[in-house]
Amino acid sequence: MCLMLGGMTLAQSSPAAAPASPTVDQILDRYLTVLGGRAAWEKLHSRTTLGRIEIPSENLSGTVMVHEKAPNRTLLVVILSGAAFRQGYDGKVGWMDDPQNGLREQSGAELAETARDADFYHPLDLKKLYTKFSTDGTAEINEHKCYIVEGAIPNGGVDKMYFDAESGLLRRFESQRHTEDGVSNMKEDLDDYRDVDGVKLPFEIHQSDEKSSFTIHVDQMQHNVDLDDSEFSKPAAQ
Repeated sequence: MCLMLGGMTLAQSSPAAAPASPTVDQILDRYLTVLGGRAAWEKLHSRTTLGRIEIPSENLSGTVMVHEKAPNRTLLVVILSGAAFRQGYDGKVGWMDDPQNGLREQSGAELAETARDADFYHPLDLKKLYTKFSTDGTAEINEHKCYIVEGAIPNGGVDKMYFDAESGLLRRFESQRHTEDGVSNMKEDLDDYRDVDGVKLPFEIHQSDEKSSFTIHVDQMQHNVDLDDSEFSKPAAQ
């Protein structure tokens, strides 16, 4: 299970409208501004998120907990029907632990994707995470006109980002995801942005691929919580 729940954030005043045909730099700079700006992001060093997950196709629901710590540590815990699914990254090692497959360590493209997702300052570092950008017209995402930006991944492949033409916010993210079962095409829709400690974050995330679809509703977020590095480390084998 792949969850990004990365971060996005708020400006202190309403952002200026984007040009009719903005450049990539104009789109990305406006995005960072409406998320709160560099100074607001750099005041944050950790985030805890609690919420609920719904999987309609399987008539399942449960809880989600995400811990994130700068610069690049993450821990995700999903509880469904009493079973725990965990995914972590400690800055070097990516790992997953679930009742069906047990504990395993990530490698190759899967590990590289986890490392990119784990960047706590992802909106600030977009131009570092991709080798180049290009625009690809517009599309309507959930009744929002969006500018499409394609970002080239260092080791091959392209991610697609859909930025709201009116608000400047990221509405959809599309990418390929590698797992031990193969490659899938992941789509993540972001909605219900709210202000949290000077930054703007999505409180509703809908994610889908060819095999599954689920929605996360965030109930609360806290910043600058003391998180020990050890909680992100791969657990010892049982």
